[in-house]
Amino acid sequence: MQKRSEFKPIHKILIPFIRNGAGENALNMARQFNAEIILVGVVVIPDEQSLSVGAESARALRRTLRALDKDERIVSRARVIVSHQPWNELYALAQRIKPDLLCMEFDGHLSALKISASDALTRPPCDIALVRGKISEKPKHVLTTVRGGPHAELAVRVGLGLRPSQMTSLHIRKTGESETDAEPSFKALNQALRQIPEVEKKIEITDLAAEAILKNAQHADAVIMGATNDPVTSSSSLGYVADRVLREAPCAVIAVKSGRPAPQHFDEASGYNAISILVDKWFAENTFHADEFGALREMVELKKQRGLTVSLALPALNEEATVQKVIRTMKSTLMRRFPLIDEIVLIDSNSTDRTREIAAKEGVPVYIHQELLPRMGARSGKGEALWKSLLVTQGDIVAWIDTDIVNIHPRFVYGIIGPLLSNPNIQFVKGFYRRPLRVGAKMQAGGGGRVTELTARPLLNLFYPELSGVVQPLSGEYAGRRTALERSTFYSGYGVETGLLIDIYENFGLDAIAQVDLLERVHHNQPLEALSKMSFAIIQTVIRKLEKRFGRAVLEDVNRSMKLIRHNAKGYFLDVEHIPEYERPPMIEMPEYARRNSSP
Repeated sequence: MQKRSEFKPIHKILIPFIRNGAGENALNMARQFNAEIILVGVVVIPDEQSLSVGAESARALRRTLRALDKDERIVSRARVIVSHQPWNELYALAQRIKPDLLCMEFDGHLSALKISASDALTRPPCDIALVRGKISEKPKHVLTTVRGGPHAELAVRVGLGLRPSQMTSLHIRKTGESETDAEPSFKALNQALRQIPEVEKKIEITDLAAEAILKNAQHADAVIMGATNDPVTSSSSLGYVADRVLREAPCAVIAVKSGRPAPQHFDEASGYNAISILVDKWFAENTFHADEFGALREMVELKKQRGLTVSLALPALNEEATVQKVIRTMKSTLMRRFPLIDEIVLIDSNSTDRTREIAAKEGVPVYIHQELLPRMGARSGKGEALWKSLLVTQGDIVAWIDTDIVNIHPRFVYGIIGPLLSNPNIQFVKGFYRRPLRVGAKMQAGGGGRVTELTARPLLNLFYPELSGVVQPLSGEYAGRRTALERSTFYSGYGVETGLLIDIYENFGLDAIAQVDLLERVHHNQPLEALSKMSFAIIQTVIRKLEKRFGRAVLEDVNRSMKLIRHNAKGYFLDVEHIPEYERPPMIEMPEYARRNSSP
């Protein structure tokens, strides 16, 4: 499995801006990105002159930078470097502010900064892009040449950052070189590219790499090349292939090099970073905010246009303190005032308090999940309630929220429904939020989600890195299309969220999943022992999924028992508790479900 990289997406671009010199083409390229642009002015003083002669030029350059500040993407801060050797100071500045990309122009910047291309690329202070020519606004076609390694990954990132209508990744294989001979790093990069549908993958077998690139560049707006890992032996050359492309390409050319040290030997691990291209792209495109869907009249109209119905199922176990407010909030806003929800049902786990009585008085149908599908046996657990809620709801979209939310708000529902109404390709939506943790009488901001950070996310990063961008895989607020949920397996207990997330990914792909920021969620925190049990169940779930992937058993039934460490007046002792995490088959396979769907 590939591991997720710590390599950051391009959110911050640094550009040196030289009066009456370089910067315009680099700035034009940076404007295509969804990124913050930091401009730093550079005044170059000849060695034989005092730096003080640059005062007037510096003032004029600051005026220019302040005028450019009107573009909301540009943060110039009117910073100006006056120097005899500005590259050294620019290098130090880049190391200090840590941009994701340093963007410069081949001719203007290099000559003005008194450096060669090899000076810039041999030991860059960060990821760097050298631009030759002007890139058209909203480029239609971008060509990236890839062979593997960190520079090829950066080339793809820059290509995606330009947001072209079409992007082609060109892999040139030498004559006689088989697919199995390709560098492992390219194989990993290619695996990630296969999951980005808007990128066309192209392979050419030739010993004339420059000619192949130039031929494919005829209809491109820009060519992006990853720099070679070999040392640049001439200060005036980037190598034969790059020099020819720079000289003869009919479009803009961008040479990029990663600031990360290149590995001494390419093995499969050197290509693992490629998966982050896919994850970062997904995160940028499929992460929403609840406020995006707050125009509820528009959401209701969109629901009508799509011809969809929505069910809200509320799993509950002894929630008499909060369940009434949850139901009233959703009914008053999302059923009466804005009919976004068509039905609400309570799926109870055999509460011993007044939860069911309160829900019934509020006019909500109440079901005890242990009494549904009796031939399947009664199991405890939230996952069992969610699975059986499919049997007693009708909506094309099914949403679940926990009933212990103290700060309940309609956004907890319209936020997770919104992406499903807006994008027909999305099948499953997870909510995420800040979770304050109550410590005694005080609330500790962001202290919740301990099982998420200590168990769930590390496991997903390790075994399912494609899902590593999911902020809170264990959140209790999520929604999905019935057609996807009814074909998914459900784990009966605490593993239900993890299992569903993996199932949807494996069945429908990463782009079928979205996540929504629901701001803050206040609920009742559980004691440490309960969190330990939850972690135990989640680990079982991930291992069961891995068993299916690799076709071999890992867990024995004995492994479902957990020794808990207890303490009383006599001291410490061990107590064994059976914590099985069993799975339920897809609901669509249940005859009772089929009969329900076929009845009028």
